[in-house]
Amino acid sequence: MQTVAESIYDHPTYYDLIFGSDWVTEFRFLEKVFQKHVRGKTRRLLEPACGTGRLLYRMLKANYHCEGLDLNDKAVDFCNKRLERHGYKPTAFVANMCDFTVKKPFDAAFNTINSFRHLTTEAMAVAHLRAMAAAIRPGGIYALGFHLTPLVGPTTDEESWTARRGHLQVNTHMWPRDKDPKTRIERFNLRFDIYRPTGSMRIDDCLVLRSYTYKQFAAMVKKVPEWTIENAYDFSYDADEPIEIDETTEDIVYILKRQ
Repeated sequence: MQTVAESIYDHPTYYDLIFGSDWVTEFRFLEKVFQKHVRGKTRRLLEPACGTGRLLYRMLKANYHCEGLDLNDKAVDFCNKRLERHGYKPTAFVANMCDFTVKKPFDAAFNTINSFRHLTTEAMAVAHLRAMAAAIRPGGIYALGFHLTPLVGPTTDEESWTARRGHLQVNTHMWPRDKDPKTRIERFNLRFDIYRPTGSMRIDDCLVLRSYTYKQFAAMVKKVPEWTIENAYDFSYDADEPIEIDETTEDIVYILKRQ
């Protein structure tokens, strides 16, 4: 098997397959969350770190106006070509989610699969929330999902999953490489094993992420007074069952309300 050491984000076809297979559950959850938590109607949506547009595309099909931004030009190109293929205008653009502007405020935003933790410093995280506050109207929300570090109990560090589309199959395995509690930087090995009729290959990558306990995240949000934590859910994506955040909380979707 050929092995390459490259970023998974530079392979949008494989990325879209492995991370886009469970979009239905997230989509239905987000629609309910918009209904419950957005003041007024939800028409305009923004997805920072939109990647290949796995959710952005479905929001457009559901008659929302939806735009996305991502730092990776290959992912944005993949997203926009998908939109154009289905008769939509290309609404994804290349931008840093710590420093971007929009022409018109949005009603809500979503970012559900840990992309926030790629912001590896406090300054970057705060800058992102400030940029999002400028992009979302008062009364709107930001649904932000990622993995917390629980203060009590075990941490789920290792994951494996498989996705298949037609004759293409991707097996994924993620496991920790090292963690620095002082800097809160964690590195995870991420491997894609790709199987096609024409052959197989392996992509080895390393994700560099910042860790958060629930206390650290709450303290960081207070630095951006335009946002308050309104509610939280876990990765079961049940909009009728908000969770109580405590020392054991790990998988979480925060609902940040724009003041």
